Amino acid sequence: MGLLRRVTLPQLVDAPFTYPEVGATQDATLPAGHHHVERSAVVGSGRAEFERAAAAVFDWAAQRGAGLRVRADGPASTPGTVVLMTAGFGRLGMDIPCRVVWVVDEPRRRGFGYGTLPGHPESGEESFVVTLEPAGDVVYTLRAFSRLATPLSRLGGPVSRRVQGLALDRYVTTIRRAARAG
Repeated sequence: MGLLRRVTLPQLVDAPFTYPEVGATQDATLPAGHHHVERSAVVGSGRAEFERAAAAVFDWAAQRGAGLRVRADGPASTPGTVVLMTAGFGRLGMDIPCRVVWVVDEPRRRGFGYGTLPGHPESGEESFVVTLEPAGDVVYTLRAFSRLATPLSRLGGPVSRRVQGLALDRYVTTIRRAARAG
């Protein structure tokens, strides 16, 4: 266990979410009173690239591509799956616990949303969805709403938000590479 690591996957199975608006990344409007992030990018073209991008999303590739170590008690394609991501190195790593809240698995749209659990530096939800548009573009959409939740993240303020922005950039880059890897 590192200095900033306190929990294990089994301890998080029944942990409560740290925010009341569970599932709200599926709504047209994100909840008021939170920091909002919405980003979409074309990551490929055609059915094969859509399938590769969707497989990468469900395999936690975006999170790994952002430099996080990922431990999960199931796939991202299963609601209720607990994921414990770790940022940082060795004993100084910080755990980032979440649980999959919702999943969409349709012929032209796939992805999931997960919500924060106790110990996460933020409180809120993030979603990762790949869509095969009628014209053939493969669009990766990220949506999130959050508040800084821990004294350390609040102390970091703008730095914490910049770290989130960099992670989102890496998520897009990773899914684009996965889509085009064929």
